[in-house]
Amino acid sequence: MTTPDQANRELTVVLLGGGTVGSQVARLLRETGNDLAARAGAPLRLTGVGVRDTGKPREGIDPSVVTDDLMGLATSGADIVVEVLGGIEPARTLILAAIAAGSSVVTANKALLAEDGATLHAAAEAAGVDLYYEASVAGAIPLLRPLRESLAGDKVRRVLGIVNGTTNFILSKMDEQGADYSEVLAEAQALGYAEADPTADVEGYDAAAKAAILAGLAFHTRVRLEDVHREGITGVSAQDVAAARDMGFVIKLLAVAELADDEKGLVVRVHPSMVPRTHPLAGVRGAFNAVFVEAEAAGQVMFYGRGAGGAPTASAVLGDVVAVGRHRLSGARGPGESTYAGLEVRPVGDAVTRYYVNLDVADRPGVLATVAQTFADHGVSIQNVRQDGHGDDAGLVVRTHTARDADLAATIDRLRSTDAVRRVVGVMRVEGEDGS
Repeated sequence: MTTPDQANRELTVVLLGGGTVGSQVARLLRETGNDLAARAGAPLRLTGVGVRDTGKPREGIDPSVVTDDLMGLATSGADIVVEVLGGIEPARTLILAAIAAGSSVVTANKALLAEDGATLHAAAEAAGVDLYYEASVAGAIPLLRPLRESLAGDKVRRVLGIVNGTTNFILSKMDEQGADYSEVLAEAQALGYAEADPTADVEGYDAAAKAAILAGLAFHTRVRLEDVHREGITGVSAQDVAAARDMGFVIKLLAVAELADDEKGLVVRVHPSMVPRTHPLAGVRGAFNAVFVEAEAAGQVMFYGRGAGGAPTASAVLGDVVAVGRHRLSGARGPGESTYAGLEVRPVGDAVTRYYVNLDVADRPGVLATVAQTFADHGVSIQNVRQDGHGDDAGLVVRTHTARDADLAATIDRLRSTDAVRRVVGVMRVEGEDGS
């Protein structure tokens, strides 16, 4: 039964950040206010928007609520503080101040959550408020709440996903056009898919932060950014892409989090991988994202959609706002951080997968036998070899059965010091095949 006090209640919301995402959150609050009120249980009133530069015009945001006093807004006692500033500071200080003032927090800040999520969760737990962050990974795709709530009755064994739209756009174009990385990067920048400084995306930092968040939720273990093995796509060549195409694969930057064989450890990694064209992730093109979850009872589940952009990210933010608003009205709280499993986060050398190795070798008798013996000496089994001879040089493309990453690395080191091998052209993990 609704009491008179509840019937007259409204939920106050402040925004920290009025950029691409913040402006879309404000727009949707205004345009869909009646629907959001019905879903949350009370009207949502935007009482302030904190920005660094109040002189900058912000379409769709009432100038009367705009301020550069971000700390004042954070500590105003609003029901819900939405942080979409990004970066570590001042976002961390502002979020902690908002929590201390009794506000529940919704954030899209993947970098902060991956670096210091434990501090934020502990503060929210102590204050008895919610900390929600669906928008921090994969934009509009409902992903974190299903991992945290819908799959809470299951055991996740592996999470495999494309979580960065910029790199997926670049690799998709390289596959479609046969173009070099630098050429496609310039196109991505011209179209607005890549920043002027694309380092966070192309070197895998963005994907690694998201991988840490996903792994923590899926495996009930605290995972920080520094725990994630990271490789970017800058070393992926047109030759690698062509070789993958010839073998029926496509190259993707994947975030992978998986249980170790003994189920007492966890490996979290981000790197370019070859994916069979028959795998659902191979069809994720352009700037789209998708995450493939393998669970013990549910089997394989895939989440797909737009992984970035103002409106898609704002959609995820407002989903959290509605959920948190309901809790504020009922006096309840959503689930907090779950780290009960306490799995050991192990180095990438403990990962087990398949590999593609491209070698330039001398074109003379006995070379193939030498290469095969080197793999065998390190416990790496060869699945197949393709050999192309031309003049005094030859190319060997080797695909392996599953092996430990550390064993493959030792194999490559030995091959580099072998007279028969002129150059190791490329090494890439193969994901998504049956048994890998």
